Amino acid sequence: MAKIIQAIRSGHPPTLFSAFLYFDVSFMIWVLIGALGIFISKDLGLTVFQKSVLVAIPILGGAIFRVIAGVLVDRFGPKKIGLITLSMLVAPLTAGWLWAASFSQFIIIGLLLGVAGASFVVALPLASRCYPPEHQGIAMGIAGAGNSGSVIILLVAPFLAKMFGWHAVFGLALIPLLITLIVFALLAKDIGVLPPPASFSDYWVFLKQTELWWFNLYYSATFGGFVGLAGFLSIFLNDQYHISPVVAGGLTALCVLSASFFRPIGGHLADRIGGAKVLTGLYLIATILFSAIAFLPPLPIAVILFVLGMVAFGMGNGAIFQWIPQRFPSDIGMVTGLVGAFGGVGGFLLPMTLGAVKGISGSYGGGFLLFAAMALACLLSLLFRTKSVENVARSDQQDEGRVRVGVTFGG
Repeated sequence: MAKIIQAIRSGHPPTLFSAFLYFDVSFMIWVLIGALGIFISKDLGLTVFQKSVLVAIPILGGAIFRVIAGVLVDRFGPKKIGLITLSMLVAPLTAGWLWAASFSQFIIIGLLLGVAGASFVVALPLASRCYPPEHQGIAMGIAGAGNSGSVIILLVAPFLAKMFGWHAVFGLALIPLLITLIVFALLAKDIGVLPPPASFSDYWVFLKQTELWWFNLYYSATFGGFVGLAGFLSIFLNDQYHISPVVAGGLTALCVLSASFFRPIGGHLADRIGGAKVLTGLYLIATILFSAIAFLPPLPIAVILFVLGMVAFGMGNGAIFQWIPQRFPSDIGMVTGLVGAFGGVGGFLLPMTLGAVKGISGSYGGGFLLFAAMALACLLSLLFRTKSVENVARSDQQDEGRVRVGVTFGG
């Protein structure tokens, strides 16, 4: 404990706390519609597909705004962009409180709430730049723990909606948002020199690299599975097993908490045995688990399968972000922004697929089977790519007397 305290004191603790609080409250707001999805869809009389769109739109908005915010952070610094994004969230929360009464209105509100999903590219650079290299791990870990906000809102929002109505929950969410805005303005500090901003041509160069698209695929499955289920799982549990919104929210929070807890463990394992090996095992596990979920087993078994599946996603997220610096050591910020955006796209497609398949076939089973197939595709690509890259590295070693830096997929 003394070493942790010493590490925290080695940088700028007020900025670190601001980054954590900003990330935590932003994640709360990002999944707010998902946490209230059962109440909203019941009042608006939404179809199954409309329910899936309801929770998917903020995730899509997060994917879009994450790219935009990443570019702006490079140019203007994380504090300024953090203040802007927090301020932008006042409008959709106020609209949800006082105005929203139709599905089309919630499309607009959901897209604007996606601004909260861009918090990743603000909080982590803010925390990283205020700590020395030897304490980056603890700083990034504390700031990244802000995704616990999704657990908090999944537990609290259904209770508040039951007591005061779901409209009021949007208004109540303004309280922590405004507190965070004040704390962030007073305590956060841009420390260090901003790196040279990447040009659009730089992004285009990276988009043409094959390796980047493999990372996009892998993260769209792991983070997409995590955030997609975080938003849609309570609706699924309510529809499929007819449990109350409060119980559904609690079970969803348990799954999300499991994923968050095991994320650093995935990164630690990747440090020891390599990101590719960790992901290969996790995608195998995910394929088996979601194939079993496709049979829609009894609730106790389903909950166990979902918890284990979310653990696999959480560990996979940690492994991927351990692996990226090995492959792109000089362009971590740019690559993580692009990969993170595709993770959001995956989170958008998962509930959309589940809702569409349910609407067509009358069962969620086919949607989960498609997701299991995606995990299997990631597994097979990893097995193929690992062998291919090892052969390239071996050839380079023979031809040049060395292995090309940053290419090996073993992490």
